[in-house]
Amino acid sequence: MSQVQFIQTTPEQLQESILKGVKNQLDELKKQYQPKEPEEYLSRAEVAKMLKVDISTVHNWSKSGRLKRFGIGNRVYYKRSEVERAIVQL
Repeated sequence: MSQVQFIQTTPEQLQESILKGVKNQLDELKKQYQPKEPEEYLSRAEVAKMLKVDISTVHNWSKSGRLKRFGIGNRVYYKRSEVERAIVQL
């Protein structure tokens, strides 16, 4: 096991130096951190209203693969981000 000796450094100076380094790293992390927004799921009716089309059109687009659907039980949902991306593709 190796040992490290600090010459002409008091424990208080060492502690202050470590705290300063940790604080600098945290400040850098805060600058770069962007919180991830939770994914929003929309129902068929919400997607139809958003795109100003009929629910049957949303169903047809789902069957053809233009819109990717997600199911929970008997319910069908669409990710808002994927619907917005599909608008550009259409």
